[in-house]
Amino acid sequence: MRYLVLTKISIFLLLFTSACQKLGNHPVPNVPVSVQINIMLPSYSNLQSVGGYAYVNGGVKGLIVYRSTYDQFVCYDRMSTADGGDQCFPLEVDPDNFLFLNDSCSDAVYSLLDGSVVSGSAVYPLKAYQTNFDGFSILYITN
Repeated sequence: MRYLVLTKISIFLLLFTSACQKLGNHPVPNVPVSVQINIMLPSYSNLQSVGGYAYVNGGVKGLIVYRSTYDQFVCYDRMSTADGGDQCFPLEVDPDNFLFLNDSCSDAVYSLLDGSVVSGSAVYPLKAYQTNFDGFSILYITN
């Protein structure tokens, strides 16, 4: 009886641990990011309302900032996480649906809401950066 229980536990652990696939390092390199933008400036006027986005200099291939609520912003690096992403153009907002980012070199599509892979060959989500909003006009982006 004891042998049977140990066998079942061993099989369960073997299946459980083999089902977990460990991902390697994120393909977007770590670079220092410390950006401060004033959303009241004309170049960032899209960020003055919920649902707006703007391209910002910084990161590896540039940044995209999206205002998800009145006081919440998300920011992602525009480098694709698909194979060869470091040799491609920065990600662009889909002209038919601004909530998606397209990779022009691969079939990867990402969500602007949370950076996840929507479709395509990418395995990793977009690299996210921390955002802090002062509640009025200044947005801080850091890593």
